[in-house]
This record gives sequence, C-alpha cells and structure tokens, in this order.
Amino acid sequence: MTTTIHPDSHGKASTAASRQSRRRFLQTATLAGLGAPLILPSGLLAASPNSKLSHACIGCGGMGVGDLDNFKSHAKLQIVALCDVDANTLKGTAPKVPGARLYHDWRELLEKEGDKIDSVNVTVPDHMHFPIAYSAIQRGKHVYVQKPMCHDVAEVRALTEAAVKKGVHTQLGTQMASGYGDRATVQLLRAGVIGKIKHAYLSANRPGAVENYRLVGPRPAQGEPPPAHLDWDSWLGTAPVRPFAPGIYHPVKWRAWLDFGTGWSGDIGCHIFDAVWKGLKMQPPISVSARVQESWKNSPERRADTWPQANHITWTFPGNELTEGKTWTAEWFDGEFWAPEEIRALYSVKDYPTESAMVVGTEGALLSTLGRAPILLPEEKFKNVEKPKIPARNHYHHFVDACLGGEKTESHFAQAGPMTEAILLGTVAVRMPGQTLEWNSKRLKFANAPEADKLLKRTYRKGWRV
Repeated sequence: MTTTIHPDSHGKASTAASRQSRRRFLQTATLAGLGAPLILPSGLLAASPNSKLSHACIGCGGMGVGDLDNFKSHAKLQIVALCDVDANTLKGTAPKVPGARLYHDWRELLEKEGDKIDSVNVTVPDHMHFPIAYSAIQRGKHVYVQKPMCHDVAEVRALTEAAVKKGVHTQLGTQMASGYGDRATVQLLRAGVIGKIKHAYLSANRPGAVENYRLVGPRPAQGEPPPAHLDWDSWLGTAPVRPFAPGIYHPVKWRAWLDFGTGWSGDIGCHIFDAVWKGLKMQPPISVSARVQESWKNSPERRADTWPQANHITWTFPGNELTEGKTWTAEWFDGEFWAPEEIRALYSVKDYPTESAMVVGTEGALLSTLGRAPILLPEEKFKNVEKPKIPARNHYHHFVDACLGGEKTESHFAQAGPMTEAILLGTVAVRMPGQTLEWNSKRLKFANAPEADKLLKRTYRKGWRV
C-alpha cells in the first residue's frame, strides 16, 4: 500500500537556517509518496549486547523529560544528542546530559548524527510523529514514539509497514502496557476466565481533562510574533501555517486542535485499549460510529478547528475464538459521556474508575484500570482464581534491551499499529457524528462513505513531504 500525502501551496517562508537544513535533508531522500521507501543508508539493526546504544532524544519538553530520564537510567544506553524547537526547553534539558550535541531541527540531527546514533525517541506533538519516525526508520534507526503513533490512519499504516520492512525495533509510548495490570489483563482474557467476550466499555473521564487538554475554540482572529526562543515554522512542520498565539498551542494545549492533536480519545485511547486489544487478539474493526458534544456538533467554527470535549465512539469488531458471537462491540466514553450505569454498577465500589476498561463475558466481567491489577467481577465468584505471576518490566528499558539483541518489545509497531489505526478511525467518526462508517482495512478506505476517506490523511504543506 502506498499512500501519497501531497503538499499544499500555502507554506510560509522559513528562516534561512531552516531552509538550508531542509535542503540538506531533502538531498538525502526521494520525494516519493508517503509509505514509499527513502533512498537512505541503513544503520545496524541491533547493536552488540556488550556495547552501548547511542541514542538521540527528539522533543525534550513535557513528556520528553520523563522519556529522557527513563532512557538515561539504562546502564547500556548513552544519550548523545538532544533536539527541540524551543531553545529555552533545550537549554533547560541540556544539563541533564552533559556533552550531548544540541539541535533545533530534527532533520539536521538525522543528517549529522546518521552514523553516530542507533536509536531515537520521538516525543513531540502528534502531527509530527510520522515524518520524524519514518525518516529515522528509513535510516535504519530503532524508534520509540509517544502515543498515538501518528496523527492520521494512513500515516500509521505507512509507519508500521516501514518498520517491518526495515527490521528495526520499535516501541509505542504505552508505558502501562509493560506494567503488571495490563499484562495480567492480557493473560486473564486469553485464558477465558470470564467466558466468551460479549462487550467492552472503555472509559476516560479523568477530572480536569476538558480544562487541561481541550478548548472550546475557535482560534484567535489575530496572532502575534512567536517568541525568539521558539522556531514556530519548525513547530508547525507538516501542519498548515497558523499565526502564533500564546497559551493555546505550545507547549501543552495543541492536543485540542485538529491540526496538531488527536483529541482525548487519540491521546489516552492507546493506554486503555492496549490490554483489551492484545488480550482478545483483536483485528481491525468492521464499522465505527460516534456521537459527540452537542455544542461542538452545532458549531461550524469549532468543528473546523478543534476536537469536541465529549465523545462516545462505538466499534464493531469481528469475533474469534475468545468472543461469544461472530461480531462484538467495544465502546469509548469520555467527557460528559459515561459507561452505562448498569455497567458501572458491576463494580461494587462507589467511585467508578475514571480511566478503565470493563470487559463483559458470559461468565463475569473484568475491570482493567490504568496502573492497577485487574479485578474479576463479581469478586466473590472469582475469589479463588490465582493471580498471574508476572516479573516487573520497565517499558523504556525493554526497548533498549531489544535494540541490544533482547526479546521483542511489548508495543512494537506491528502489534500497536493496527490498534492505533482502530483508535484513529474513531477520531474520523467523531468528525462525522451520527454516521456508521463501514471499514475496509485491506483497502484502507470506507465502503460506504467516500467523504470520510478524506479524513484518513492530511495534506502536508510545501517543504515537509516525506
């Protein structure tokens, strides 16, 4: 499958340094469509188990700090380069890694560090995950990418295929996937402890999420010059040119905007879906639909710019040996939408977990809560079920160990890619509320809604196509 993302004709002139870096970068790559291989030298696919992994951190603010600290704590990894478009962020992070080479442009980093690094982590806004990760993979670098893998469904498919073709090690930033709770959930579901699966209810009703991560929009009528320490053109990257405005994009609230983020379901969905997806050996959905916050639905201005503050997404999945029927349903609830009261009542404690998955089977239910051991319900019925014995694991270290010749990672792209596609199909349905979209995974298109196909990929602005 080759998907082409075409640049538009509205790109803003870059700084001279950025233009020069971009020219150097493009000299090393063909401008083929998204998913087509770049003509680039391939690095080692696994370092010697006795050597150190040379690593570059791309994105050093927000979650990037935690990513850096976790990678740094591995005895066999050396961080040799840091990159961030915000000079203040880079300056603040550099003392953590004395001697690391510093960059403001990831393209320059990949060019200059091409023969000096083995791996990178990509911890930047969602809209830039694909071009950075794909370019690194084409150079034979192992890649750790924060969730979701990409901004668009087509990008996820292309990145997954590239990683498999190149044979590099990959890991999605679903840290909970390596924890006891998720891994125990997978074991219990596969063992059929709660019988054949009928339904799953995925919830993300974290208090304060609406205020902290999403906006009501629309964007300001006028912007202002970006601060001197921020390379705004590079921050925008593949997205359309937007005037800088303080406090609503960088460094946190970009998740609210269609251009840059994937909304609350895209942000947290990978965490909550992960154990259920693996535990039930899930395959791509057959259909997806959504209902959304009414005030967003009825506002053309907000719908053109931002994600809604509440979503209820429904997927129909093909059944298998672990499910009751030939098809089964999973639902997502966030914001003002909650799982049905009768489902929440299965959990005897008054306060239903705000980030959880309730999986209902023919013999009972399993409640998987982020960061905690799963609970079998009713508890009295399952009180004698032995808890899985699972050794501790660090999600970041597991990636490093894989790169050094160890076992395959927990959230490698061949595993996490199809799951991410399903989650992002939900974001397509959110933008077309009330419609049931029939999905053809092999053809990467909707069988009954050609207008929805346009939401599977973006048009990259001129100069950012890979």
